[in-house]
Amino acid sequence: MNDPSAGLAVQKQQLRERLRFRRKHFAANLDAMARLAAFRIVPQPLAERLTGRDPVAAYVAWGDEPDIVPMIAAYPLALPHHGDRSDAMSFCRWTPGEALAKGPWGTEQPCEPSGPVEPALIFCPLVGFDRQGNRLGQGGGHYDRYFADHPAIPRIGVGWSVQEVDALPAEPADMPLDAVLTEQEFIICGETL
Repeated sequence: MNDPSAGLAVQKQQLRERLRFRRKHFAANLDAMARLAAFRIVPQPLAERLTGRDPVAAYVAWGDEPDIVPMIAAYPLALPHHGDRSDAMSFCRWTPGEALAKGPWGTEQPCEPSGPVEPALIFCPLVGFDRQGNRLGQGGGHYDRYFADHPAIPRIGVGWSVQEVDALPAEPADMPLDAVLTEQEFIICGETL
């Protein structure tokens, strides 16, 4: 008996490999001016939502992921935090320049977390996306679980334009994005923004 979810998992993994390759080569071939200009201005629909009081969830770029911290450094920030190698993820306040440590999943996170905070909105990295708001992440499901537990918080995926595909395979646990930000455009996918 064939398990359809196993076939979907293989399909997603193959797509991740293809999109990581595409992202790596795109980022490696960006000229200095394009790299400097990318992800430096908060899109107007988001700027209107940011109060300067509530933290904005970001991430520390890894490898060829877009670095959005300079774009939102003027706002209070929060980064993902994992206490151990469990499924649980929270967000903890962080100020650019503060020390970071490798978390249990290998991502950079605050060294001394102040305790979990609920962000006003979440910028999350992605491996792939489509215009319907589907997001292909690293495969651990940490963001999807957090999104499911906090459905009212707007979710903005961040990636290079070459990471777009026509349609992504989606499972019931995959939580759609409200928007996607690339170096070229701000794509509104849902009705929250």
